[in-house]
Amino acid sequence: ADEQLDLDDGRWEDIHVVTGALKLFFRELPEPLIPFSHFDPFIAAIKMQDPTRRGRCIRDLVFSLPPAHHDTMKVLFRHLCRVIEYKEENRMSVQSIAIVFGPTLLRPASEEGNMAMHMVFQNQVVEHILNQYSYIFPD
Repeated sequence: ADEQLDLDDGRWEDIHVVTGALKLFFRELPEPLIPFSHFDPFIAAIKMQDPTRRGRCIRDLVFSLPPAHHDTMKVLFRHLCRVIEYKEENRMSVQSIAIVFGPTLLRPASEEGNMAMHMVFQNQVVEHILNQYSYIFPD
């Protein structure tokens, strides 16, 4: 059922409520924004030593996402880049956004293995896409 939200309702004035809702939306998806099939390739790409190869590989991986995932990612990351532009006021740097969204947007199909290790790379992937937004999503 389609829920009608009244965004003029006072409780939406707290930015944390909106951010929490956005994060929850992505966390509750049956499959993350970066599909399970792409988890290992993204992690492998972010571990590449050569920055040029790493950048190209991540761009190609983003491009290879299913259209709905790719297009949603473009809109979400464009928004997050705008949030970062105001980091002096909102204290949301690239790193802090990566910490918030990394594990939500990119996670392995099974939770085994070294979660702490994964998290470092999950955050680095999100950080990389934010930093390279205009290269990854040329208009």
